[in-house]
This record gives sequence, structure tokens and C-alpha cells, in this order.
Amino acid sequence: MLQQNVNILNRKAKFEYEFLDTYVAGIKLVGTEIKAIREGKASIAESFCEFHNGGELFVINMHIQEYSHASHFNHNPKSERKLLLNKRELRKLEKEVKNSGLTIVPTRLFINERGFAKLKIALAKGKKLYDKRETIKDRDNKRALDRIKKNF
Repeated sequence: MLQQNVNILNRKAKFEYEFLDTYVAGIKLVGTEIKAIREGKASIAESFCEFHNGGELFVINMHIQEYSHASHFNHNPKSERKLLLNKRELRKLEKEVKNSGLTIVPTRLFINERGFAKLKIALAKGKKLYDKRETIKDRDNKRALDRIKKNF
């Protein structure tokens, strides 16, 4: 059964990192990978992006389960997958990562209206422990305010 709107999120990323800039990148996939993604059988929870030789950006640790109806021509679930961005965007990201020590984290995997798999990536800075505590406190305060507003 195919899902109409595939929307796989990396919820942990918002807690671990502070997003500075976001991009939407295409992914170079093989046939059985896109079929598995359309079934919603993918995870980007532990994944990250890395530059390899020639300034190409790859997503690493992205897990796409093997397609159920495939024969022995199935894909490797943990293989590195190339991300497709403009050269200008790639150069900018590579410069930021090398100079500032920032990282690139996948935040959302989705299928666009034309049927292509897209990965929303964010240029991010790792949060310190006290920043994480601040995030939790803000979230709890917002929840308490919403509860009070609901009662009135």
C-alpha cells in the first residue's frame, strides 16, 4: 500500500541542533529505494551529511528498508546516497562546514508533487547542554500557557 504523502521527520535534530539555514535537496536513488520510501519505510533519525571528493554532498546513515516485493536485486539499506543541489549551494555549504565547524543535518524526507524524493537539510550548530535545558523550559512554559488559555 502506497502512502499519498510521505513525511519522515528527524525529531531529534531540532532538540540537538540550532538550525541556521535550510535547503531542499534531491536524492540519487535506485529503483527499489524509491519504492520503499513511497511505502514510508525509511528513517533519518541517526543520519548526517558529509562532503566527499569533488565537493559532492552525501547523506550517511540514512536507513531505507529493503523493498518487500523485490527479488535479489534489492538495495543496501545503509548505503551512502548522493544529494543533488546547485553548485553554488554546494560551495556555500562546504565553505560553512570547513570554516565554521557547522554540520549538515537532514530534517525531513518527503515526496514532492512530481513524485520525486526530496530531503530537507539544515545547516546547523550543535546545542550545548544549557541550550537544551532552555528548549525544554520554553516548551513546558508554552504547554502550560496553552492549558491555561484552553480553560478560559
